[in-house]
Amino acid sequence: MGGRRVVVGVSGSLGSLAALHRAAGLARETGAELVVALVWTPPGGEHSFRRAPCPPLLSACRDAAVARLREAMGRAFPAGLEGVPLSCVVVRGEPGAGLVATADRVDDLLVVGAGGRPWWRRVLRAPVAGYCVKHAGCPVLAVPHLELQRELGRVEALLSR
Repeated sequence: MGGRRVVVGVSGSLGSLAALHRAAGLARETGAELVVALVWTPPGGEHSFRRAPCPPLLSACRDAAVARLREAMGRAFPAGLEGVPLSCVVVRGEPGAGLVATADRVDDLLVVGAGGRPWWRRVLRAPVAGYCVKHAGCPVLAVPHLELQRELGRVEALLSR
């Protein structure tokens, strides 16, 4: 397609679904292609996988990532997404680096969810939005995690029990 793209990272979380909705709206408004990316790593990370490679496990993890991407798209757009050129990609790597590598054109717009994680998870793993803002070669839109999304997450957790 060669034109402008809106690249959005999804994980299935409420914050990433909010980013997906914002990205779809921006793609529709500007006539850009929407590229939905889910980035995954093997269990234990790349270092562990290189020490003890297991191709069947890798294949199963990739299949699970594809299923998570389909589920996220289904949750975000149950009736489908019309009027927006769409492509979905599953990328192996660390989330921030994988999204920056996917949004590799100067005229891309990278959309990511921001916030919404407990402080202890931010200490254990650097926020993806921060990584993208620092390293992307294109504009980055970090969509904040709203209080309403937090409440919806609590309700969703209660309903899934």
